[in-house]
Amino acid sequence: MANNWNIPNWLEKEVRQRDRSCVYCGVQFTPAQVSRKSSASWEHIINDETIINRENIALCCCGCNASKGQKQLSEWLQSKYCKERGITANSVAPVIKLAIANGH
Repeated sequence: MANNWNIPNWLEKEVRQRDRSCVYCGVQFTPAQVSRKSSASWEHIINDETIINRENIALCCCGCNASKGQKQLSEWLQSKYCKERGITANSVAPVIKLAIANGH
């Protein structure tokens, strides 16, 4: 059984254990009732929803997800949003560093 994003249960469980805070800005996730902006949302690191694996599925806060949208990772890291929040290729989670190392 997969969720609404076709992420299989085993992968969802693995990613939820790995990503306990935003993979981009590091904010601790909050319930949506507390703050929608810092609640967890599913992220396709490479904007291709057919790539459903542990290297491409992550959890980030809704604020980062909304800012990144359909932008390429390398392009988004240069954005005003990232600059204002100190989000860099060195500050992101290991799964994001791996995507950057692979040319995304």
